[in-house]
Amino acid sequence: MAEATSDQPNSVSTTAPIAPPLTSYTPRYIDIGINLADPIFRGRYHGKSRHPDDLQAVVGRAVEVGCTKLIVTGSSFKSSRDALKLAKEFPGIVFATAGIHPCSSSIFSPSHHKHHDESQSEGEDEAEHTPACDPDPSQPIPDGDGVDLARSEKIIADLADLITRARKDFPSSSSNPGELVAFGEFGLDYDRLHYCSKEVQLHSFSAQLRLAASLTPQLPLFLHSRAAHADFVRLLKEAFGPRLERLEKGGVVHSFTGTVDEMRELMDLGLYIGVNGCSFKTAENCEVVKEIELSRLMLETDGPWCEVRPSHEGWKYLVEFEARAKAAAAAAAAAAPSTAQGQAGTPENQQQQQQGKKKNQKKDPEVLERYKTVKKEKWEEGAMVKGRNEPCTIERIAKIVAGIKGVSIEEVCEAAWANTVKVFGLES
Repeated sequence: MAEATSDQPNSVSTTAPIAPPLTSYTPRYIDIGINLADPIFRGRYHGKSRHPDDLQAVVGRAVEVGCTKLIVTGSSFKSSRDALKLAKEFPGIVFATAGIHPCSSSIFSPSHHKHHDESQSEGEDEAEHTPACDPDPSQPIPDGDGVDLARSEKIIADLADLITRARKDFPSSSSNPGELVAFGEFGLDYDRLHYCSKEVQLHSFSAQLRLAASLTPQLPLFLHSRAAHADFVRLLKEAFGPRLERLEKGGVVHSFTGTVDEMRELMDLGLYIGVNGCSFKTAENCEVVKEIELSRLMLETDGPWCEVRPSHEGWKYLVEFEARAKAAAAAAAAAAPSTAQGQAGTPENQQQQQQGKKKNQKKDPEVLERYKTVKKEKWEEGAMVKGRNEPCTIERIAKIVAGIKGVSIEEVCEAAWANTVKVFGLES
């Protein structure tokens, strides 16, 4: 794949598995988790407009790299409704989930003073749909506040109504999966108890699981689990049986950052594992990814968060992929020299090239960018925004997974595609 412009350099690993040679395969992707309803994709940051709405271009870049289906995450009532609107705006490309994220679950608390349709978490910036993905152990909300049971009943009834209306307005069929393709995002997150206490998260997850199990037909589950594996699995089994035998459509635990043993238990229960940039931060994370069976793998970006960074352990696999691509291109050029290449190889032209390099000391990037990237303050049409992860970067996720597992891009992409189509009914 052709890529252009720049990124930060990083050292090349000498111990990673050797992936098979590059092929002419054209990858295809489904981003199972993209927070495309977040106002940041409309040019709004923390409630203020910083640049023009460029959502159309964001979707266009995704399609250009082969990411032709985007599942937009609903994490609250507002974001779920907005995700469904996007599915209508981009038919056949965008699909939606609907649920209440653990970090949005303070709406079940008696101390939450806003209507659950208005916001997702007390104190959270209402202009943003999704909380940042990094853990924050500071000032956790303590247990003891309890749950407002009357409010809880109303929340679950309203969520059931939202799902019913979405299915009625956008019905699924043998040739059309419908706009609403999963229940969620919901689950537990003990890394971010500053958004919602543990006791309220447990109630939120359990109540939504009961609703998910009662739907006819059921929806696949779009699940979230951070530092809460034991409680997470326990509540799933309570709702769907010891082997999740009553879970009709399956589900995916997205943005996985748990241990190898936790991942294997989830796979043994028949669940799928979604990976993104947060899944590659450490050597331990990468070891987990190495052990994920291709038959249980799904790919995602979780944009605007969870981008792959040069500080991540997984970055070195991108560097290695780029080095192999450059070597392959150089070998191809050497095998079929042209007149222009012959002139470029003369001592005179080599000397001119060296002099040009001395004038411009900027080092060639070890990982190239497909699209130009600028700061939001310097936004320009056609460019990506620095720090705002987009679905088009899913190709990096596939490259890293392939490098970690020592398999081809084709194997990774085709496995993830087949798994995602199977679970979410995206055959058409």
